[in-house]
Amino acid sequence: METVGFRSHNHRTCIDEGVAAAVETAQTKGLRLTPIRRRVLEILLAEHRAMGAYEVLEVLRHEGLGSQPPVAYRALSFLVEHKLAHKVERLNAFIACSHVGCGQAPVFLICKDCGTVGEITAPNVEVALTSAVQPSGFSIDTAMIEILGQCPGCHDNAP
Repeated sequence: METVGFRSHNHRTCIDEGVAAAVETAQTKGLRLTPIRRRVLEILLAEHRAMGAYEVLEVLRHEGLGSQPPVAYRALSFLVEHKLAHKVERLNAFIACSHVGCGQAPVFLICKDCGTVGEITAPNVEVALTSAVQPSGFSIDTAMIEILGQCPGCHDNAP
């Protein structure tokens, strides 16, 4: 299990690999990864944190790529729909998917102090959720877990 967001890494490689995975996914599924959609994904990958739609729009506006909210919302909706990004409900914000193509529900680790969001996959949690709802006859389409706590950096710097 690899946590993205709380560890040191080559940021440029991370962005390049994220975009490459998205391009491959788009080609495989016959999707159009337009320049705006791609740029929004790059913005999310570059930040490694959950961003509100208006924050994304501000970057697009600054770069001359759009100034109306629907520009950002359409791109974000596309990325979420095709599992290239996720909406973190607790923060009403979006984050690039760190595990494109894994097919597992994300688990978000949200630092209550600095706001950093890490993403992990937890297959055992999915199995447990499926087992828990099975007796009710309910079937899970999508599951996402958001856990609030303290990231390693804030924990290490706590008084």
